[in-house]
Amino acid sequence: QAIVDFNMIEEGDKVMVCVSGGKDSYALLDILLNLQKRAPIHFDLVAVNLDQKQPGFPEHVLPEYLSGIDVPFHIENQDTYSIVKRVIPEGKTTCGLCSRLRRGILYRVAGELGATKIALGHHRDDIVQTLFMNMFFGAKMKGMPPKLVSDDGKNVVIRPLAYVAETDLERWAEVLAVRQPGQPATRADQADAARLGQALSGPRREPLSRHGQHRALAHDGPAAVRLHRTQSHRRGRRSG
Repeated sequence: QAIVDFNMIEEGDKVMVCVSGGKDSYALLDILLNLQKRAPIHFDLVAVNLDQKQPGFPEHVLPEYLSGIDVPFHIENQDTYSIVKRVIPEGKTTCGLCSRLRRGILYRVAGELGATKIALGHHRDDIVQTLFMNMFFGAKMKGMPPKLVSDDGKNVVIRPLAYVAETDLERWAEVLAVRQPGQPATRADQADAARLGQALSGPRREPLSRHGQHRALAHDGPAAVRLHRTQSHRRGRRSG
């Protein structure tokens, strides 16, 4: 639904699907492969994994999996782990630097592969958590829009799982039974996310439920308001 609402994929697109090795990116790739078979438009897919040289990361798992499902793929080897460890003091959150390094590399790889869209596996809970983490730990109102054009206009980032709850992705992973090598975060990153996740969790009827938070972002958040108006304008043009 998010793909349609935000016009994420268009005729002739080459979508670079970023596969980290976690359940979210596995699900994203599987969904896009199935959509590719049924969609009324033609688009190409290429799976990309950024091997950041995390200690203990099983390098063979993703290439074997991607070869087995017969999807074009590229493994980009960049030792960002050593850079992050050298720059960030032990025990401090590494998310910011790691994200900037990873984004720069993925933008470059997208250009080299001729990709017109970069698909990331962030789901509904990630989007809500990111907004609150930036507010509580970064003192800024900044989230992750479902569709984002880079500042230079050369890259378009899409998040097709923007409406999907993490619990649904967990069930999907159980059904598919894929091996997840993952990309481990630091203990500080995990602790921040865990504390925030506990604060934000709850049934739908509670004000702090993720479902309610996501709906609030869709209608009231500064960036999301622009997206919502864009959707309304597009629907108006179709009906006219």
